[in-house]
Amino acid sequence: MHYLGISCGFHDAAVSVVNSKGEILFAGHSERYSKNKHDAELCPEIMADAFNYIGDQPYQLHYYERPFAKAVRQVRAGQKVGPLLARNVIGKEIYDSMKSPRIYTHCHHLSHAAAGFQTSPFSDATIIVIDAIGELDTVSIWDAYYDYKGNAVYRKLWSKKYPNSLGMFYSAVTQRVGLKPMDEEYILMGMAAYGQPKHTDKMIMDLLHDKFSLDFTHNLHAGLDDEFLKDADNEDMAASAQKFIEILLSVVLYKAKVLGTSNNLVYGGGVALNCLANRQIGAYYRNIWIMPNPGDAGNSLGAAALGYKKKLNWRNAFLGHEISGYYPVVPAFLELNKNKIVGVASGKAEFGPRALGNRSLLADPRGPDIKDKVNEIKRRQKFRPFAPVILEELVHQYFEMPHGWQNSRYMQVVARCKYPDKFPAIIHADGTSRVQTVPKDDSGIRKLLNLWYVDKKCPMLLNTSLNIRGEPMVNDRSDAKRFQEKYGIKVV
Repeated sequence: MHYLGISCGFHDAAVSVVNSKGEILFAGHSERYSKNKHDAELCPEIMADAFNYIGDQPYQLHYYERPFAKAVRQVRAGQKVGPLLARNVIGKEIYDSMKSPRIYTHCHHLSHAAAGFQTSPFSDATIIVIDAIGELDTVSIWDAYYDYKGNAVYRKLWSKKYPNSLGMFYSAVTQRVGLKPMDEEYILMGMAAYGQPKHTDKMIMDLLHDKFSLDFTHNLHAGLDDEFLKDADNEDMAASAQKFIEILLSVVLYKAKVLGTSNNLVYGGGVALNCLANRQIGAYYRNIWIMPNPGDAGNSLGAAALGYKKKLNWRNAFLGHEISGYYPVVPAFLELNKNKIVGVASGKAEFGPRALGNRSLLADPRGPDIKDKVNEIKRRQKFRPFAPVILEELVHQYFEMPHGWQNSRYMQVVARCKYPDKFPAIIHADGTSRVQTVPKDDSGIRKLLNLWYVDKKCPMLLNTSLNIRGEPMVNDRSDAKRFQEKYGIKVV
């Protein structure tokens, strides 16, 4: 039996395939195939890739949320009501192409919990899920463990329901500063370094009845009132919103520590991508797991995990479309040595929003002009930061990792660089870097870093996603060729 997990219909549609041994055979984003960023719909190309792994084997179809429960919330809130059945959300063409199997539906936040827990190294955990909204939950805390049969057991301990939502608050501020909500929240996070949290106290006083219960005074689904802090600078709004999120995350962490029974934390939902706020998690938990795709796309894997029931065999995040052949270690090194910048498109694409070495634009982090040059290539705002990818065993020599964080394999936390003058291309305005550590494994990016370190005595490279402006990350060979032709940067 194979387990096909699907998330679609709202944003970031994705598909995952798990086999009867708990191996994750495939997990990919629809946007990478359609080239429509944050594509909410499934496309035939991603389904074809998924079914290459299923073949003629029997499979179950698992959907990441319960459309009828979501529709009930929409009716109560006076919103436009979506389809009541998962098959209608999936779409007739795609559903019929799968020979109309039965669909097993799961609670949205439970899918988040399963995506995190069943990929984690833990046998038990306390789980926190924070996002904009599921069917009704916006924050939830769970206990999870495996029973004597090896099946995952979940018990909800506490939740906060719509319209009280940390995720919707952050999206509302994203919209207020002129960015695109449900898309550019990560830019708001970077913008925070340029402002001061002058307005956090007013946000807490005016937008919350009680910060300890997370009860909001306003439904922020439609955004902030036009008069609220209308004269505030965008940078100060960003910094204030970031501080607001960090304060409320600490409240949730405290609740989880009191209510939960495990010393292991699994954290999921879209807010778990806020690597600035994640610095404080180590004050509450020493064992932390954030699956590299904690948002709704990752719920396709969570739905498949709920079908499989047991611990999944997690190896790494390289789970998507495969560009066959050896990782181009030597060609990438030679191009870096010559021109300081190279694109790499090799192996299976990353499952998650961040490039981790298989669909990456890599550069020498030491040059004073490299940051501006890469931002120019990507047509990005000049204030945007870049991440370092570093040999994991050397990270503590170069970065002050936050308390409780021994590594950051999926760019999940920021750290302060000990030698910012030596690596100007990966230092943000506040002196931090969103670190990616690479363990001693057989990955291509590890081999490239080893070669770079031996030759340059530099254990890191600048790493950002390989994508054409306005499009998702490069997926296949034709995408890589288009990138090279458009920007004049060699892609190996």
